[in-house]
Amino acid sequence: MAIEPAAEPNQLSALLVERINSRDLAGLVALYEDDAILDTSNGPVVGSAAIREFWSEFLATAPQVSLGQQAEPLVNGDLAFTSTRVPGAFVTAEVARRQPDGSWKWAIDQPSLRVTD
Repeated sequence: MAIEPAAEPNQLSALLVERINSRDLAGLVALYEDDAILDTSNGPVVGSAAIREFWSEFLATAPQVSLGQQAEPLVNGDLAFTSTRVPGAFVTAEVARRQPDGSWKWAIDQPSLRVTD
């Protein structure tokens, strides 16, 4: 089955929440460029293998998460700054890049997730 790409920058966060809740590890990793940086509570991880390992460990805790309030993305050419306010948590900050096929992937992700049981 093909993994749905993000058609616009803010779709990345919605897909992240959907894929965490459905335990879709391959789909989570597909949201990132191959050399992306993901800032975790234990420091940044870089690249697809490290991002896969992080999300694999996160999914093992069986969380359910919800989408916060997304700000309008700031788009400049093929780059976009996205941000989501997560109630009871923080504000996220991400940099997405338009891919050659027109889809979007994160190059830099500083997530904050509201885990709901």
